[in-house]
Amino acid sequence: MPIPSAVPSRTELIDHLVRSRIAGDVATPRENNLSHYRKLANGDRHYWLGLELGDRWTDEQDVLAVMAERCGVVDDPQHRSGQDTIDPELTVGALDRMASVLRKAAEANERVLFATGHPGGLLEVHRATAAALRAAGCEIVEIPGGLQADEGYVFQFCDVAMLERGATLWHTHSPAPMAAILDGLAHEGRPLPDLVVADHGWAGCAGQRGIDAVGYADCNDPALFLGESEGTLSAVVPLDDHVTNPRFYDAMTAYLLDAAGLTAQF
Repeated sequence: MPIPSAVPSRTELIDHLVRSRIAGDVATPRENNLSHYRKLANGDRHYWLGLELGDRWTDEQDVLAVMAERCGVVDDPQHRSGQDTIDPELTVGALDRMASVLRKAAEANERVLFATGHPGGLLEVHRATAAALRAAGCEIVEIPGGLQADEGYVFQFCDVAMLERGATLWHTHSPAPMAAILDGLAHEGRPLPDLVVADHGWAGCAGQRGIDAVGYADCNDPALFLGESEGTLSAVVPLDDHVTNPRFYDAMTAYLLDAAGLTAQF
C-alpha cells in the first residue's frame, strides 16, 4: 500500500487511515471490544489503565456510549459480534486537539515525557514527536536509571520510556512503569514533566496524578476515553495501535506535527 510521502491534507489522511485500517473497519473484533467494556465496568483494574474510575462507570452501556461518541465504535448495543469501527473523522479531530497541546508545550518550552506500552506499533510516532519538540526547544525528560516495574526494567530508548523484560521491549497496559518514573523523579528531587505523551497505563497514570497528558488508544481500551470525557486527559486519539506496518503511522505523525507548527525530524 503506498504511504503518503509528504504532509497529507485532512482528506488524504482520512483516506490513508481507512486504507491502512488505522481507522475505519479495524482488526479488533466487536466481541473483544464489548468484553473489555464489560470488564472495566465490573471493576477489573487491569482495564482502568492507571485511572481511578470509582463507581462512575459500572454500566457497560454507559462505557459503550462514550466509545461510540469519542472513538466511533458501533453504537448499537445489540451489535454483539463481527466488525467494529473507529471513525477516522474522530481520529483526525483528536489529532488536532493533541496538536494544540503540543503547540502550547513548544511555545512554553515545557518539560515533556514520552512513553509507550506499544513499542511494536507506536514507538516511531513517539520518537518523531519527541525529536520535533526537542528541536523546538522543549526539554525531553530523561528518566532515572535503574527503575524496575512488573518484573522488568523501565528504560529509555530514542527518548521514549518503555518496559523491557529479557532483552525484549514489552507490550504492557500497566500503569506501574509510569508510576516508577514519576516516583523516581520525585525521589531525585527533580521536577515532574509538564506534559506526558503516551498510551495505555503510562498515559492513564500520568493523568491520574494531575499531569497534563495526551495519548493514543485503541477501540478495546476504553479507560483513556473515559478519562478524556472526565477531563483527566487532555486529548486521546482513537486508532488501531498495532497495524501490520508501523510505517503506516508516518502520515498521521506528519499531519500531527504540521498541525502543531512543528518540523518533523524523521
